[in-house]
Amino acid sequence: MCGIAGLLREGGSDGLGASIRAMCDAIVHRGPDDAGYVVRGPAALGMRRLSIIDVVGGHQPIPNEDESTWIVFNGEIYNHHELRERLERAGHRFRTRSDTEVILHGYEEWGDDVACKLHGMFGFAIWDERRHRLLAARDHLGVKPLYYWPTPDGVGLCSELRSFLALPEFPR
Repeated sequence: MCGIAGLLREGGSDGLGASIRAMCDAIVHRGPDDAGYVVRGPAALGMRRLSIIDVVGGHQPIPNEDESTWIVFNGEIYNHHELRERLERAGHRFRTRSDTEVILHGYEEWGDDVACKLHGMFGFAIWDERRHRLLAARDHLGVKPLYYWPTPDGVGLCSELRSFLALPEFPR
């Protein structure tokens, strides 16, 4: 099932690591196999993983080659083999066999249009340090949920609302 969470706090990164861990701990039932977190400047991404594709190499968050762009992902991309081939022909190099990394390289190649090229059920968040932006998207039917919360100093996102409830500043 998996679950993702993210925070962008323009006011600074104080407490981001603890907050993203609390958000992911609240959804441990969505992914008992693995957990991963990254804090980069004002952004934090985290995930709980139920390992299905690339069990060994699919640990998230996944960075690009220079670690300036990071992704967390929940779902399955049915056409990831086809997209991988296109991206490899365009010069992208992959470290994993996961569909998650295909989305990340797709973002590098196609920008926001990557979501339109994906066939499947998904929710993902990408932190792009160079552009200082957070991109979040879900599948067109909303099979994989993705909630967001405009905070006083940024934005939060998650696969399940109980992640927000783990934050004391979230309004009840």
